[in-house]
Formats: sequence, structure tokens, C-alpha cells
Amino acid sequence: MVRDQVQQRLAELLPAGPDGDRVCTAMREFMLTAGKRMRPVLMVMAARGMGHADDAIIDVGCAVEMVHGASLILDDLPSMDNAELRRGQPTVHRQHGEDVAILASVALLSRAFQVLAELEGVPAPLRSELLATLAAAVGSQGLVGGQFNDLHGSEGARDVQAVQRTNELKTGALFSAALEMAAMTAGASARARALARDCAVQLGQAFQLQDDLRDGDDSALSGKDGGKDAGKCTLITLLGREEVQRRLQTHLQRAFALLAELDGQHDDLVAFAHQHFRST
Repeated sequence: MVRDQVQQRLAELLPAGPDGDRVCTAMREFMLTAGKRMRPVLMVMAARGMGHADDAIIDVGCAVEMVHGASLILDDLPSMDNAELRRGQPTVHRQHGEDVAILASVALLSRAFQVLAELEGVPAPLRSELLATLAAAVGSQGLVGGQFNDLHGSEGARDVQAVQRTNELKTGALFSAALEMAAMTAGASARARALARDCAVQLGQAFQLQDDLRDGDDSALSGKDGGKDAGKCTLITLLGREEVQRRLQTHLQRAFALLAELDGQHDDLVAFAHQHFRST
């Protein structure tokens, strides 16, 4: 199972540090706590669907998951969402302090780029391209920009397009990078890379809408604090739950249509996505 392969490799790539190293402990504990591993699983399935069977794609997926983990640690900080629960456990800053949480996040980002730079059996030009793609997804036109917009969006009137743009940056950017990197690793054509990227944008929008719909869920079911969207301008506040559910399904349909055009066999990826979104 792809998720198990990712989990095992993460444990190898994030070894326990020396006694008393609280940063390494926080990194490892958080990253090995049960998670959906949505991004690396989609990435590995996409690459394999395009004919890439090399284990290097597992390491690429782990690098993407480390970036995702770093973003969650920062997202939970008191200066951000001030969350108390993540993946059914107290957030990193509650367990280890804000200083350790911030340092663990930076260390995870550093480790992610190191993993890509040291990929075995991957030509240097491709390693550089993978690094550049992931770095772009993290920056001001990716996760950072999306997080800022999400935090400060309530400071002025926002329309549907502005909220969609925030979702595209905060969630879609890393999805987009993941599937584009899968196509790059598989040696796919420029057209296939564009299709993979566009498909990921649709999946990222669907994932964010699902997260918004579940914001009020009991924390025992969701594994994280509910109600963190209170006071934020989301598509639910602008359009209502029924319309958001309709849009979510539209994004999924568009994603599957793009996958149908992508080179290779992607039944496993489609089945995985259907399973993830089945309760929405």
C-alpha cells in the first residue's frame, strides 16, 4: 500500500535525534502521527500510472509531505489559527512550546529540500527542477501567500473569486506541485505536466471545500479543532453549504476528466480520490 510505503520511508528520513534534541523529537513525532498522506499518495499513484516504478518517487512524495507538515505546524500557532488539536493529538506548540514548533517547521522545510537534492538515480537537472517547483509552491505565490490571505481576509470585503484564489494558494499550490513533480519524475511530456497540474488545482479546491464543510465537526471525528473558520470569509459564508457541496462535486468531475486525458492508467488514483471524498 502506498501510504504504508510513505510512512515507513518518513521514519527512515526523520531519525530520532540525540537525547534532549526536542526539535528532532517534535519533527519525528508529528510527522509519524497517523495522517491521510493525501499528497504523496496521489503523487506516487500518478507517477506509477504514467509508468514510473522507481522508488525515488517515494522520496519525492516524502519531501512534499514534510512541506505539508511544516505548514500545518505553523498554521496551528497562536499567532495563526491558535489550534489546540491536530491529528487527534495536542498541537506541536502545545506539546513542545512555540519556539520548538517554529524551529521544527523550519527544520522540516530544510529536510524536504535536502531529500530532493540527494535523490539517488535522478539526474541533476531533474533534481534542480523538482527543487524549484517545490520551492515555488511554498513561497508568496503559494502556501505563504495563501496563509496570509486566509488570516487577513476578514479585514475587508471579499468576493468568491478572492476566496477561491486564497484556496488555490493555500491548498492547491502544494497539490499542483505534487502532481506536476510526479509527471516530471515520470519523464512525461509538457502537455502531461500541464494536465497533471490542472487536475491537481481541481483536487486542491475540492479538498479545501471539504475541509471547510467539516470545520464544525466534532474534534473526536475530525482529529482537529472545529470552528476555526469562525469569523473568516469562506465560500460557505458567501454561498451556503449546499452550493459549496455542489461546487466540490464539480471540481472532482473536472479533475477526473483531466485525468482521463493524462497519459497512462490512473484507475487507482481515481479510486483513491473517490474513497477520500465519498462521505462529502
